[in-house]
Amino acid sequence: MEWLGIEFAELLPFIMVGFAAQLIDGALGMAFGVISNTLMVSLLGVPPAAASQRVHVVECFTTAVSGISHLIQRNIEKRLFFALLVPGVIGGVAGSTLLANFDGEIVKPFVLAYLAGIGILLLVRGLLYPPKLQQAKHVRVLGLVGGFLDAAGGGGWGPVVTSNLLIQGAEPRKVVGTVSAVEFFLTLTISASFIYHLGWADLAGATLGFLIGGVAAAPLGAFAAKHFSPKLMLILVGTTITLTSAYGIWTTWG
Repeated sequence: MEWLGIEFAELLPFIMVGFAAQLIDGALGMAFGVISNTLMVSLLGVPPAAASQRVHVVECFTTAVSGISHLIQRNIEKRLFFALLVPGVIGGVAGSTLLANFDGEIVKPFVLAYLAGIGILLLVRGLLYPPKLQQAKHVRVLGLVGGFLDAAGGGGWGPVVTSNLLIQGAEPRKVVGTVSAVEFFLTLTISASFIYHLGWADLAGATLGFLIGGVAAAPLGAFAAKHFSPKLMLILVGTTITLTSAYGIWTTWG
């Protein structure tokens, strides 16, 4: 069966990858890039550079749908949103500028090691200590650092910002929804020049399937974020960060 001149059988694996990655990202506020890259490279045999290109294009759409879905589910906190937005964009621009003159892969293993430690801490906290909600601190600095690392290190906005806000005791569903909403503006800023040079032609084929799956899963992820218990979300976030970071360390240093 063909759809827009493309065999559906060729699109299906990429639809499934986009759906799975965005479902997890929408529910936990992180890991779309890590999970989708991992699945495309390790399971579908996509070259790393091509996988990264597709992720950047698709994220401009999935983060928009995810942000709107979280808004509908009332998972966004206005104060936290604006506190993260401007510093995050500034950090993203700074990281993009640095990346043009410095290899971000050098710092990536250290960021992954840090995230793995954060993941373990969150997992233990979720298992042993029910979260005590309190106001998050140093949010603007966190947004600046998260935006910078996301651009310079090739990803990390969700894991860095979401995990730190959760460790401070912020309400999980509000953190996930707000961080996901801000990510749209961050992704758009970082990817603007890349999309300009890439054009829209790359949306054909595999990237189209990736886009379909990701957009379809975005509302479901937002719904899950609203209805998961805080304890379960901490456990899932901790497990996700630990596993994806450990895989990244293994592929980088292995």
